[in-house]
Amino acid sequence: MKTNNRPVGVDLFAGAGGLTLGFEKAGFDVMAAVELDPIHCATHEFNFPFWSVICESVEKLSGKEVRSRSEIGNREIDVVFGGPPCQGFSMIGKREFDDSRNMLISHFLRLVLELKPKYFVMENVAGITIGEHKKLLLRVIREFKQNGYDVLEPYQVLDASNYGVPQHRKRLFLIGGRKGLTLPLYPHPATYPALQKSANLLNLPPCPTVKDAISDLPNVRNFPELFDRDSVRAKFGAASDYAKVLRGTSNSSEDYSYEREFDPSVLTSSLLTTHTKESTVRFLKAKWGATEPISRFFKLDPDGVCNTLRAGTASNRGAFTSPRPIHPFQPRCITVREAARLHSYPDWFRFHVTKWHGFRQIGNSVPPMLGKAVAREVAKALGIKTLKPKGKRLLGDEKLLSLTMGEAARRYGVSPHVIEPRTRKTEKELAYA
Repeated sequence: MKTNNRPVGVDLFAGAGGLTLGFEKAGFDVMAAVELDPIHCATHEFNFPFWSVICESVEKLSGKEVRSRSEIGNREIDVVFGGPPCQGFSMIGKREFDDSRNMLISHFLRLVLELKPKYFVMENVAGITIGEHKKLLLRVIREFKQNGYDVLEPYQVLDASNYGVPQHRKRLFLIGGRKGLTLPLYPHPATYPALQKSANLLNLPPCPTVKDAISDLPNVRNFPELFDRDSVRAKFGAASDYAKVLRGTSNSSEDYSYEREFDPSVLTSSLLTTHTKESTVRFLKAKWGATEPISRFFKLDPDGVCNTLRAGTASNRGAFTSPRPIHPFQPRCITVREAARLHSYPDWFRFHVTKWHGFRQIGNSVPPMLGKAVAREVAKALGIKTLKPKGKRLLGDEKLLSLTMGEAARRYGVSPHVIEPRTRKTEKELAYA
């Protein structure tokens, strides 16, 4: 086994960096992250300032450019991973086989073949495994096999709640490796969802609950300044084992990420939402684990796990905010930080200061703990034993988290219309529940 030699990864369709963080936690240096949206690029740069973010469409990018625009150069790449957007195959709503977003899978395939990594991991929505839409998936598998890669079959859909994430979230993971290499395995479940003990056939420990994830966070209603900004210095409560890990007060022996320098006494990503009195009354009356009938928001059960956190639509698709869960004890929607806890993001990880971008960044991302479970299997196949890095790394400039689309576009030298802007009317309408 090699020691202290961190394998090299590349994240395509990186978003804010959920899968990047998962692979980092498994011991990888994700030296290049490719993302089209400049707002996401800025957030990614803040959280991973020591690696390269390439703000570019994969449709216009070559493998050679990925190497030259990062510090990878001629180094061998151990894994390329990513989740090409396939909202047209989502289980929620109509599945559209001809949706142009689904064709981005072909560019994931192309870049893997150009970069020639030892392994690849493609994450996607579970809907791509169903009916007519399965044809695209099978075509991708066939193309990989015809171009020097073996694919782990049968492919699997994994639920985040089986890997220590207090949220039901099912995603397809397609894993492959160069012909002749030992393929990674799919990770065995590590937990079972709360309130579903009958499904615990493997004698696994229960998954952390909603209460485990967020009960130690300060009551944001005590801080009216959070209507105007997204952070405040506050006192945290008693933390569960799960929350201690995310707060950074308890380290997992299986976490090989770089420690970040941050102030744990500051509550971040917690901009409040204005609710009408009528909404507040309805939220109070709603039952745990049920959908409030007017807003159609799901009220979290403190002893259960969260429903799937959704991203809503991008600005060029109407900029609709997805239904956000109702806090189990307070008559309001959850904050971005509470969503991040339910998604297994550590507290040092920050998101764009607006709620719309923040929730979109979380809802579009792979929960880091789920990503780490898959990445650990790739690390095992590589035969590399990684040690925990020493010292702490600084985060990026906080100004990156409040850039407008125009400002972010100028920073990365792309068109401000690469993602079409929202209308003022939509922003106003989305300010209230």
